[in-house]
Amino acid sequence: MVFKRSFKLESHHRAVSFHDITDQVKAIAAESGVRDGIIVVYSHHTTCSVITQECAFDMSMTGLETLQQDLVNVFEKWIPTQRSEGMYLHPGPEALDYAEQHGEDNFGCHNTDAHLRSSIIGRSVTIVVDDGVPDLGEFGRVHFIDWDQTRGRTRTVQVMIIGE
Repeated sequence: MVFKRSFKLESHHRAVSFHDITDQVKAIAAESGVRDGIIVVYSHHTTCSVITQECAFDMSMTGLETLQQDLVNVFEKWIPTQRSEGMYLHPGPEALDYAEQHGEDNFGCHNTDAHLRSSIIGRSVTIVVDDGVPDLGEFGRVHFIDWDQTRGRTRTVQVMIIGE
């Protein structure tokens, strides 16, 4: 059996957005009726990631859980947020022309850091469904991350469940 659903969320302006989507994923699993199988949670957005991580309980001063803030801090050192033109090779003149033809502004194209972070973390997770419930462990949560800080956007989360 294959069961598919998607839902939308709103990312933040000028900040990395973490969205705890665990409850939505669990609800979709329950709706599917699949007892044993797998869930794939996916983003087709090339500047977003999906991860599983434990609940950190503590919050940072930025409003992110401490593990989330630690991840942002590590990436900021490794792949700094693009704050000026020429910081990365991308976008080049052809990419900027293409983007302009498709309604994207110059500033919105300068999100190379988000593309690189997403390519390293990945855009999906696969979770085992055991007796109708996603097996996330005792503290596991599913998070959708929008790394693109150029502006807030509507994002789509895709969920596919395969099993019996």
